[in-house]
Amino acid sequence: MGLVQTRSQAAPAEATRPIQSDLEDIRARVQASGSSFYWAMRLLPRERREALFAIYAFCREVDDIADGNLPQDQKIAALRVWHEMIDGVFEGRSTDTITRALEPAIRAYDLQKRDFHAVIDGMEMDALGPIIAPTLEVLDQYCDRVASAVGRLCVRAFGEPTHAGERVADHLGRALQLTNILRDVEEDAAINRLYLPTELLERAGIADTSPTDVATDPRLPQVLESIGHMAEEAFAKAEDALAECSKNAMRPAVIMMMVYRKHLERARANNWRPLSPRTGFARVLSKMEKLQIAIRYGVF
Repeated sequence: MGLVQTRSQAAPAEATRPIQSDLEDIRARVQASGSSFYWAMRLLPRERREALFAIYAFCREVDDIADGNLPQDQKIAALRVWHEMIDGVFEGRSTDTITRALEPAIRAYDLQKRDFHAVIDGMEMDALGPIIAPTLEVLDQYCDRVASAVGRLCVRAFGEPTHAGERVADHLGRALQLTNILRDVEEDAAINRLYLPTELLERAGIADTSPTDVATDPRLPQVLESIGHMAEEAFAKAEDALAECSKNAMRPAVIMMMVYRKHLERARANNWRPLSPRTGFARVLSKMEKLQIAIRYGVF
């Protein structure tokens, strides 16, 4: 089972490594990713930041399995191993770098096992795919698993283990994932994926659900506009829930919300046509934009 199997076999030897070494490994992975998540995590006290690093590393690991080059049956088997590994962490059995880093975070912040399993279930949807023109109901389930469940883990690590915090996670997770979907239509089409819901495609008069054909269809902006409106509605609900939360605890969530709202603004300004990938100097500007947002919304 590729990397997962190798890790499992190596676990006894790895178990002697100090937890601080594990955290340094994870921190390096997160920083190298260039994710907006990294900028948000930098605001947190060390213990909470390390919990977020561990959550991110877990998500990255299972996502890499789903998006990797293994045959489908091996992907599913590897993800099932992760279900077992998560069960093991909650039973006090940590077997690798990531689970050893997760264990103290689970204890300290009451992270919920169901949310870890939901994330893996979402990756299994991709592994069993490819996902092509799901129904709105299936898309909502996918967004809950791959994004909102991550948010539910994060808000506890932020210090907002409340009903309002969970509402932020649910709505903001959907908003971020929908923004990703409208931003990445062409990139997803290149790997034969199409997350745009069949109901919106039919409403626009698009009957062919070939991902590459949809990505070049002149009616695509109509579909992306509808996805954009869904994202905007989810952002608004997340903002309402944020008003009931601790501003200090939820600063990272606000930063991520503002970063993704910038993506949505660019899509709207481009009349909902797919945006070109940001490369070269544009990527430098993107990093500067994230830093500016982190500075602006990281201090209240």
